[in-house]
Formats: sequence, C-alpha cells, structure tokens
Amino acid sequence: MPAAAHAGIPSLRRSRLEHRALRSGLLTGGAWAAAILASVPLVSVLYMLIVRGGARMHWDLLLELPPAGFEMGGGFGNAIVGTVVMVGLAALISVPVGIACAVFLAELGPHSTLASAVRFSAKTLTGLPSILAGVFAYASVVLVTGTYSAPAGAVPTVVLTAEEAMKMVPRITKDAAYGMGCTRSQVIWKIVLPTALPGILTGVMLAVARAAGETAPLLFTALFSSFWLVEHGAVRLMQPTASLAVLIYNFSGMPFENQIELAWAASLVLVMIVLFVNIVSRLLGRRRV
Repeated sequence: MPAAAHAGIPSLRRSRLEHRALRSGLLTGGAWAAAILASVPLVSVLYMLIVRGGARMHWDLLLELPPAGFEMGGGFGNAIVGTVVMVGLAALISVPVGIACAVFLAELGPHSTLASAVRFSAKTLTGLPSILAGVFAYASVVLVTGTYSAPAGAVPTVVLTAEEAMKMVPRITKDAAYGMGCTRSQVIWKIVLPTALPGILTGVMLAVARAAGETAPLLFTALFSSFWLVEHGAVRLMQPTASLAVLIYNFSGMPFENQIELAWAASLVLVMIVLFVNIVSRLLGRRRV
C-alpha cells in the first residue's frame, strides 16, 4: 500500500516523550515514592518489634502471669485473656446497637431530626480523644459499680461505617423488592443487611482493632491486674482486668530489664493481633466489589 494511504492513520505506538505519557510516568513515580516514604515508619517499627520483641517470644509468655519488680521470667497470659474478653464485650455491646442505629440512619429515618442529631453525635464521638471516653465510662460505670472491671473497658463504635455500607446497596435492588410486595422490614433483613454485611463486618473489625490498642480509657475503667480473670472455674468480670495495652504502658516505664523485654514482646503480640484483624477486614471489604 502506498505511503500516502497511511497519512491519515494515527500511530498507536506509545512514545515515552509524549506529554501525557511523560506526565503519567512522573505522577506514577511520585505516588510510588510517597508510598515508600510513608511505609518507612511502619517498616521501622515492625523491624524493631520483631528484633526486640521476637528475641523474648516463647510459649511460656502466653501462659504465665506478669512478674513482680525484681522477679525474673513471667509472661502476660492474663493480659491477652483480658484484652480478648474486653474486646469481645465491647463488640457484644456496641455491634447490635451500632447496626440498629445504622439501619435507622440509612433506611428508616435518614432525613429526620433525630437522625441528624444521632449522626452528628456519632461523628463528634469519633473525633474526641479516647481518654474522654474513658472518663465518661469511669463516671457512668466504675463509680456506679464501685470497682474497675472488664465491662467498664468495653467501648468501640461502628455506627457510621455500617450506615455507609447500607447506603452502598443499590436503590434499584430495594425498589425491586418493594415492587414484589416486600415490607420495609423484609427489605432490611433480606436485602439491605445481607448485601451490606461485608462492609459492616469491615467496620466492626476495624473498631475492634482500634479498641484492642487503646490505653488511656482502660486506665480509667479496667485498670490492671496481675491475676487471671478465671478463678476456680468462674469468670470474675467485676474486678480490675489486665490488658496488653496497659501492661505495655506499665512495664515500659519500669527500671527492670525483664519487664522492659516483656513490654517489647507484648507490643509484638498486640501489633500482630491488630494486623491480623486489619487484614481480615480488608479481605472482607474486597468481597463487596
């Protein structure tokens, strides 16, 4: 074919010096550089935790009680149990209430005055320092019951994440259900909640991960303990309860090398727990797509 016949056909070959390709490459490189720079603190912290905390890791740490001042050895098994119990209680209390509030905000009365007030309160609470939540729990639970306890330390929230997950349910899907004669409660139970479940679980698990790492609220609510929650086969919830976050706070400031090493090991365990929960939440979130 003559060369003149190709004159009107654009070239499909990409030129690296073309303006848009050059700008795209620069922006991509800048994004990678920013991501690598942002990961440096995370990688450095993980490296330090693995080196210093991993050197002390042993199964005995997960089964023994915290040592006294000049005592060697010991572990933080009761702190792991206390953390799991308090986070479990927090989820048991907050998840049903949070999802019920989210259903009201997203489906039942999204434009009502009450919904606006609840939404504003939830956003305000998520922005407050966690220590203020601890002070509130201290006044409303500890002073009322007369003791520090595991239930007093159970306080995360999932309202806003669950509401956003429910808003992602396509309107046409709900309209189709209404068109088939479904009631509002049937649409919520059989359409909205099952469809939004991965997003709701993501919010729940992220809240759980955050609650597991909180320290300041637990100083006002659960305090700390060097004993197990289970005594003679019975769970003693209404007593001061150990947690990994408070154990790290207490032991890191002690002048004893054994306690400092235990604080590093407990930090590694806590980070691994939070990292595991975050990975699971991301995997659940991908199922929404």
